[in-house]
Amino acid sequence: MQTFHQPSAVFPSTSRLGRSRSPSAGFTLIEVMVVLVILVLIAGLVAPRIMGQVDQANVRAAEVQVKSLRSGLQAFRLDVGRYPTTTEGLAALMSPPPEVADYWRGPYLDDELPADPWRTPYRYESPVENLQGFVLYSLGADQAEGGEGDNADIGYVPEPGQSAT
Repeated sequence: MQTFHQPSAVFPSTSRLGRSRSPSAGFTLIEVMVVLVILVLIAGLVAPRIMGQVDQANVRAAEVQVKSLRSGLQAFRLDVGRYPTTTEGLAALMSPPPEVADYWRGPYLDDELPADPWRTPYRYESPVENLQGFVLYSLGADQAEGGEGDNADIGYVPEPGQSAT
């Protein structure tokens, strides 16, 4: 003798609270809103920490790039006898300026000329009077002169009377 179970006994159509619930029922608007609020709160707590680490990493990357560019500029000076002019700029590290092509032994960087972590070119200036010094910097996250913290300018500016070497 076969025993058949009534479908209502195996798959009840009502929940424990007595509400009728169809098999295709989804989440209520309240349930979805509660989940969204929780996700927004979590994102609000986590995002600032992650963004702070990204900002610090960008500053550190700029510092490392400035050191690399500075080393390239010093190698250029050893070969050529001077730093690139402001007009020649950092491009002189990758290809020889015509007036010093006989002495140029570059390229003086392993890779292409980098932009700063905020995707802008580094600023380079060399005084025309002596070409024995230079200023090399990034404007930082805010892309404006000066600033503090993550917005501070990052680079190399010799003290008065200090050589760039």
